[in-house]
Amino acid sequence: MAQNNIKLYGTNWCSDCKRSKKFLGEQRIHYEYINIEEDMDGQAYLQKVQNGGLSIPTIVFEDGSLLIEPSNAELASKLGLETKAKCEFYDLIIVGGGPTALTTAIYAARDGFDVLVIERSGLGGQAGITERLDNYPGFPEGVTGAEFAERIIEQAKRFGVELLSAQNVVRVGNDVDAHFVETDSGHSYRGNAVLLATGSTYKRLGVPGEDDFIGAGVHFCATCDGPFYKGREVAVIGGGNSAVEEAAFLTRFSPKVTILARGSALSASKVAVDKAKDSPEIEVRFNTAVEEFKGKNNHLDTVVVKDRKTGETEELHLAGVFVFVGLSPNSEPFKDIAKVDAQGFIMTGIDFQTSTEGIFAAGDVRAGSTKQLVSAAGEGAAAALAIREHLRGHDAHTMEKALAESTAKA
Repeated sequence: MAQNNIKLYGTNWCSDCKRSKKFLGEQRIHYEYINIEEDMDGQAYLQKVQNGGLSIPTIVFEDGSLLIEPSNAELASKLGLETKAKCEFYDLIIVGGGPTALTTAIYAARDGFDVLVIERSGLGGQAGITERLDNYPGFPEGVTGAEFAERIIEQAKRFGVELLSAQNVVRVGNDVDAHFVETDSGHSYRGNAVLLATGSTYKRLGVPGEDDFIGAGVHFCATCDGPFYKGREVAVIGGGNSAVEEAAFLTRFSPKVTILARGSALSASKVAVDKAKDSPEIEVRFNTAVEEFKGKNNHLDTVVVKDRKTGETEELHLAGVFVFVGLSPNSEPFKDIAKVDAQGFIMTGIDFQTSTEGIFAAGDVRAGSTKQLVSAAGEGAAAALAIREHLRGHDAHTMEKALAESTAKA
């Protein structure tokens, strides 16, 4: 069900508030954030509806109903998200809900297979929370990430793909003549084939103070959290496409965006670099390493940086920073069933099959993938063709086995 005019009451130091904000952002659901430490009217409202209490996060919906300290599952239920599949067995179960997963689902469903997609956050993947996509073929003027995600989701639905979001898969393994997929909500599903398309996650810097200020000045999604910094200076850490493109997006809100790049040049595409150079709000500082994050009142206010050439350190006083320094594969739950390389990316053959027969991997989680949106969709299509051959072979084997058993009984 559609939800509008959602208000989230919380504080910058509250970890559950950060989790709820992240969940709503991943679901691409707009909300108004009210910091009750700064908004006395908001604090008074909470005390009124809680009979004097101040439990956070408190989320108020358009119809006047509210959730106090909700779990992600409770939020998903309130928002009308599908959290339990209709069946227990499918031809193909896809773990992940980004462009690779949804492309495979569309191809497989068009071939007549029953397909279940299970996504731990919001359908559409990282593409869905990217402000704008300018390099995907067929969109000469570009397309917003949200619109692109909605289009591919609707296309999957049209072909009968069953979609679950806000469901975290914790285990994949072998079952009798099939495979199984288990979620942390306690549900288990079985299928003749499984595709691991869980993508990757933005890396953290691992410097002092980073964990302390995540969601309170340190962010990994400009689309989700950029609007909170209207009129205030921020920095973007990184020099690749994501960093430069998100810096350009942040100029919508911030009067000055500083890109802190470790190298002597930006590694982003020429188009992105030219856009940054032409923006008077963007300043680039090269050969700059972040050493530490500091803050007051549980919110970031200082970034300690080091000049990699001179060794000199400096304190930058900023309202917020956005970190884009690379990707880590979301492969941890599958390391017992699929071989991974030294970086944790899942290894496959040319048919996208992992070290376990019938379990495939594609997209950003796969070793050797190019980490680009258009190739993610391409891998999804190629994986679907390989899975189709596997499923047809599985069906033929099942028929042969049944015939043999029937003959033996006769």
